[in-house]
Order: sequence, then structure tokens, then C-alpha cells
Amino acid sequence: MMKNNKILFGLATLLLVFLLAACAGNEETTPNENTDTESDTHENMDMGEEESESNGEMDHSDMNHSGSGEVPEGLAESENPTYPVGSKVIMHADHMPGMNGAEATVSGSFNTTVYSVTYTPTNGGEPVEDHKWVIHEEIENAGIEAYKPGEEVALIAEHMAGMKGATATIDTAEQTTVYMVDFTDTKTGEEIKNHMWVTEDELSPVE
Repeated sequence: MMKNNKILFGLATLLLVFLLAACAGNEETTPNENTDTESDTHENMDMGEEESESNGEMDHSDMNHSGSGEVPEGLAESENPTYPVGSKVIMHADHMPGMNGAEATVSGSFNTTVYSVTYTPTNGGEPVEDHKWVIHEEIENAGIEAYKPGEEVALIAEHMAGMKGATATIDTAEQTTVYMVDFTDTKTGEEIKNHMWVTEDELSPVE
């Protein structure tokens, strides 16, 4: 009887040793697997960052250069603008090619909060960073209070394809006078009517 007990005890001991060895083997492989996963993740993040940097350059080829002249509901006209309607000005903005340095005629002036925004177009295009400009009245369900940098909003502006309905992040916000202008594209010679928007500090009088 004692002999049988010793044999059973020996078998139990061997089984325990095998089980412990198996567990130790699993523990050794797990960190390696995690390391591989982390390495893959970092590689994917690096690739994503490179793509984001290349996509950060704005392409305004599909920008609606001319507008109908219809302004968003609730937008208040400026009562005493620096550049009244009909004023001749020089633009110092490069929202799109053929704009910077062009002579323009003011076709409208309005008091509002103006934002630069980053958004991903709804048509599947690449992310657009620091788009200038979107005004307060071109944001869905905008209240009285101005939005702050970092806040997310839904756009109702249609300056570019895929813009309306897109979720955007506010990059900058400024209370100022914005202008609607007519000008001739210095690159193509195209007559641009009712372009929205140019801020006051992007204009200077024609000397």
C-alpha cells in the first residue's frame, strides 16, 4: 500500500513540474508577442504622422471662388466699416492662388466672429488644416457665444467641396469685420465675384 502511495505521489510531482514548465513557457512568449504588437503600432503611428504632414498642405483647387452674394442668416452688416462697400483695396491673403496682392472691390462688410478650422471633407478627401475663413453664422446651431480653439463644430459653409456637414475643430477665433470682395485672379485672369471671406487685417487701401 505504501509502495502504491509513493508511485502516485511521484506521478503527481512529475505532473506538477510539467504544468509549471508549461506556464513558464507561456509567460516567456507573452512579452515578446506584446513587444511585436507595440512595434507594429508605433510603425503604423509613424506612417500616419507622415501622411498627416503631407496632407496638411491645403489644396484649394475645388474652392468656390465666386459666391452668390447671399449671406448666412443672422449675419449683421457693419455700420461703420474701415472699407465701405465700393472701396478699392489690396488683398494680403493667400487662401487660394491668384489672391495675394490682387486689387479687390469690397462688395459687403459684416461684423462677426471669424474662425480658421481643420476638418475632414465629407466626400472622402484628405484632411484640410487651418482653413480660412469660416464665420460664426456658418456653424450649425451656433449660439450667441463664440467658440473657442479646440472645440468641435459642424460646418454649414460650402466654400469647398465636402465642407458642408463636416465636423471641424476650431483652430483660431477672432471678433472682427469680414469682407466679401470682387477681384481678378492674378494667375488665371478669372473674374471672382462675392468671394467670402477676407478679414480686415488682410486688406490695405489702394494708394
